[in-house]
Amino acid sequence: MLKTALYILLGIFMFGIIIFIHELGHFLTAKAFKVGINEFAIGMGPKLFSKKGKDGVLYSLRLIPMGGYVSMVGEDEDSDDENAFCNKKVWQRIIIVAAGAVMNIILGVLLIGLITCFTKEIYSTTIEGFNVVDENGDYVYYEEINGLRVGDTVLKVGKRNIHIREDLLYEVMMLSDEETDITVLRDGEMTVVPGIKFHTITENGITLGNAGYIRMTKLDKNIITVTKQAIYESAATLKMLWATIVNTVKGKYGTKALSGPVGVIEQVQETASYGFDSLVFLMAIITLNVGIFNLLPLPALDGGRLFFMLIELIIGRPVNPKYEGYVHAVGMILLLGLMVFVTYNDIVRIFTK
Repeated sequence: MLKTALYILLGIFMFGIIIFIHELGHFLTAKAFKVGINEFAIGMGPKLFSKKGKDGVLYSLRLIPMGGYVSMVGEDEDSDDENAFCNKKVWQRIIIVAAGAVMNIILGVLLIGLITCFTKEIYSTTIEGFNVVDENGDYVYYEEINGLRVGDTVLKVGKRNIHIREDLLYEVMMLSDEETDITVLRDGEMTVVPGIKFHTITENGITLGNAGYIRMTKLDKNIITVTKQAIYESAATLKMLWATIVNTVKGKYGTKALSGPVGVIEQVQETASYGFDSLVFLMAIITLNVGIFNLLPLPALDGGRLFFMLIELIIGRPVNPKYEGYVHAVGMILLLGLMVFVTYNDIVRIFTK
């Protein structure tokens, strides 16, 4: 029981950092453009603690550790104040609204870089060998499978460029059980190996391609390889998260694939047993997820507000605030309904394991 409580606190702490970084992005850019700020709050609901700073901003910690906000002058109403959010140029408002998600993505890249620096080995896209499990459960080493050979450097899966090993794993995973062409560098020449079908695994009824049996050569760690690894692995993770969102909307993964804070805290408990680096990587996944989700053009999210600002930028005048307010209000109701649904989904999944 005590251990579970500690994991819950750890999960809340991780969420707190991610939320703080997100709101800090809004706060710092608003300050940079001299927007008046009423409150910087972490959490929602009743105040646990608040203090007014010398800059006139009320800094608050609130009861419910999910969410937060930066309340700006003229954010949701008209104002005659020249420093009101509504009176700033549209490109400045776009930067302020987008800054939260951008900060989450930057945090994800830094966390992956941190893991890579201190705990993770870096691999090239050059094939060192193939380890396949035989019928007895033993690993058998091969030098060639399906036209791919030891020494080949993988350049493309289909038409997608491959920069790091994680790119290969991601692209193969998304292939499911489909065939594809692989472009490799072999003996100094580009060679296309046609019609390769990779191994597959099935999880929660979803078939995924699996290139885990392909072993790649290791790279030495230096500032160039670590930076490259962090950037490309973050990009691959963002692509994976985006594909997951799209496939969920399309109904490919179903509602059981959705998870909320309760499910994430359960995942924290499972991940912690694998070590600190796995926990940091989970946090990177979550913050990247928060970043990309908030940029979706959905009402009540930062992306929804950006959508209306882009319309303003195109037509040269703002959308009627009354109608925009209606859209965001409906979006907030739907978003809260989704949160209730995924929380219920998480709880049911826990008790039916």
